[in-house]
Amino acid sequence: MSQTARVLTGLIAGIALGIVLAWQAPDTGLQIAAIVEPFGKLWLNALQMTVVPLVFALVVVGINQASDAAHSGRVAKHAIASFVILLTAAAAMAALLAPLALSMLQPDPAVAAALRGHADAITAPAGGWANALTAIVPSNAIAAAAASAMLPLVTFALFFGFALTKLEAAPRAQVVGLLKAISDAMIVIVHWVLWAAPVGIFALVLALTARAGLGMLQALGIYIVLECALYVLAVVLLIAVAVTVGKRNFSHFMVGLVPVQAVAASTQSSLATLPAMLDSAQNRLGIPARISGLVLPMAVSLFRITSPIQYIATACFIAWALGVHLSPAQLATGVALSVLVSMGSVGLPGQAIFLATNLPITSAMGLPIAALPVLMAVDAIPDVLATVGNVTGDMTATAVVAARSEDVLDPG
Repeated sequence: MSQTARVLTGLIAGIALGIVLAWQAPDTGLQIAAIVEPFGKLWLNALQMTVVPLVFALVVVGINQASDAAHSGRVAKHAIASFVILLTAAAAMAALLAPLALSMLQPDPAVAAALRGHADAITAPAGGWANALTAIVPSNAIAAAAASAMLPLVTFALFFGFALTKLEAAPRAQVVGLLKAISDAMIVIVHWVLWAAPVGIFALVLALTARAGLGMLQALGIYIVLECALYVLAVVLLIAVAVTVGKRNFSHFMVGLVPVQAVAASTQSSLATLPAMLDSAQNRLGIPARISGLVLPMAVSLFRITSPIQYIATACFIAWALGVHLSPAQLATGVALSVLVSMGSVGLPGQAIFLATNLPITSAMGLPIAALPVLMAVDAIPDVLATVGNVTGDMTATAVVAARSEDVLDPG
């Protein structure tokens, strides 16, 4: 049985038993929830302990990988710039539309009560914009890491990562190699913890649904629809960018894009779709091999357009379910961090990437993380659309870079 199937099994079993208890024996359900909840929290803590070293390593390594790629020449610099702009636009779109869409729906008070009872109390940001501004830069990076304060930690990682790019090649390679090894080790730990995911998710979901009943199932459905809608909208907007900024003929671009999207939907892997993207870019779209052969592998390594959409949509959903209003400063924090984290985490596998990347974003926005494992379990459903969105972003970025390089052969 695959890891996704095991996780879904734990999710379905927890939902089914929780709903039955909430319907037939509410008092017994609450007692059972109190018994199983500590096991779910134990599993969640095991995941959370990897976040600080993993995020620091990912940001620093990602900066140096992007720096190395940018030094490959003018095309590479254009590609990095296009990736950053598109990722920022995608995150901003999600930050604008996700709260707006969710505001049209009424959250279930039972779900909010279950989540609040399941997580630590939410503390509202205090001190206004001045405190928010000064909190960006840590006075003590070690203290920020110990407190799991993600925004100042990432700020320090940015300074550290860019400082490394100014060092000589040999010492820089040693430090980056060490941090890459730390990142890989954290992922190994995450994989070990994920082996217990069916049990951990079963305990978490059972505790939530025993308290919230069918409202939890409805909330998960809203989350899935929200993600799918944002992914579809992103695909539409990316095609528009390819036509306008990338100067591609619409019908001609679609002829080259649709076969790539079909491969992506069937494999659910951007890396497995890379040969199809290279073939389509060169033979159907007429993009020179010197551009597509450089930009597309870079895109697969550094650029996943749907990642910031997922991070922001997940945080906005948690806030909505809890009845928490996200301030512009919180949303801006999420947008900035989502771009940085997404570029450093493209190579992470499966459920590991969901938890390792959503944890810091959600925490930095001042929201509890207890719901993330439950959302991870259902995230496999919109994953097909996410992969389609990612390869659409790769092809769009390649078209934009080709247009900027003024070396496009467009027979359309």
